[in-house]
Amino acid sequence: MTTADPDFAKSADREARRARLFTRINKADAWFTVLGLGWITPMLKAAAGDNPRAQMKEVWRLLGVPVLAILCFIALWGFLAPKVQTSLGAIPGPAQVWASAVDLHQDAIEKAEKEAVFYDRVDQRNQRLIEAGRGDEVKEMAYTGAPSYYDQIGTSIGTVFFGFLIASAVAIPLGIIAGLSPIANAAINPLVQIFKPVSPLAWLPIVTMIISALVPSNDGLLAKSFLVSAITVTLCSLWPTLINTALGVASIDKDLVSVSKVLKMGTWKKITKLVLPSALPLIFTGLRLSLGVGWMVLIAAEMLAQNPGLGKFVWDEFQNGSSQSLARIMVAVFTIGIIGFLLDRVMYALQSLFTFSANR
Repeated sequence: MTTADPDFAKSADREARRARLFTRINKADAWFTVLGLGWITPMLKAAAGDNPRAQMKEVWRLLGVPVLAILCFIALWGFLAPKVQTSLGAIPGPAQVWASAVDLHQDAIEKAEKEAVFYDRVDQRNQRLIEAGRGDEVKEMAYTGAPSYYDQIGTSIGTVFFGFLIASAVAIPLGIIAGLSPIANAAINPLVQIFKPVSPLAWLPIVTMIISALVPSNDGLLAKSFLVSAITVTLCSLWPTLINTALGVASIDKDLVSVSKVLKMGTWKKITKLVLPSALPLIFTGLRLSLGVGWMVLIAAEMLAQNPGLGKFVWDEFQNGSSQSLARIMVAVFTIGIIGFLLDRVMYALQSLFTFSANR
């Protein structure tokens, strides 16, 4: 055995460890991409010694360019905003919008403290009644104070998911039926083409009248305003899922269909074992599109239905007409955009989890 053999073994061991490291980095890259953090991968590769100069160019493309574009937008906004005068004064710049965001955060904290104090007093009152043997007088009282900005965000997210889930429950089965049966597709397609372009502003009066007839009270878990907004979201957001599901099912490899016939698979087994796994990528594409449409529709629906979410917040600030209103509306605009991005990331993560597991 030569004296070079130990050095060769060490070198081979280092290369093996390096290969394992890059394998782990490449696997993690799938999740970094899903979370919008793809720029972390080239940084890790550069730290591991993989052509640092080329990897830094990739970091610049994935991180530096977007950050620079955002900074340029903020600078242009700050320069042009004071030059545009409205009935409420000049368009607020970045500093004023940020100050309004901080004010809304402080206001939310104060309202949460008031709510906590209210429920604490209710609990103390009920406890005194119980100790005095007057348990029949115990009451659970709801806090009636104005919702905070965070409460309104939560209401909007809950409403859009409620409408989105109903839309998905309707659209996916109909899409599977349309994809499997040319006759069903011929029956469903004209309805899709007619109703898909209808604006939420056209649906709202119809939905409002129907919900008002069916739901006598505006109290309870499913209030009228909530249902009107959610059903409007459903009617406007189910079409992308339905169309993409039908397309995904109809595009299944014909050889797989032939195999299912040879194996004499039942309808349910065919759908669960063959149709859904093959059509999942397009189904999730439809779901992502539907959730995006639903989130856009929701704001207009909440404005008119007066559902206490972000749409109502924007409408109330517009009606308020104070010097702070325009800045608060712009805070809401950025909030809506950021939440829309995060909702899309959530759907993309689910799509990657269920359809690309072999690549991670």
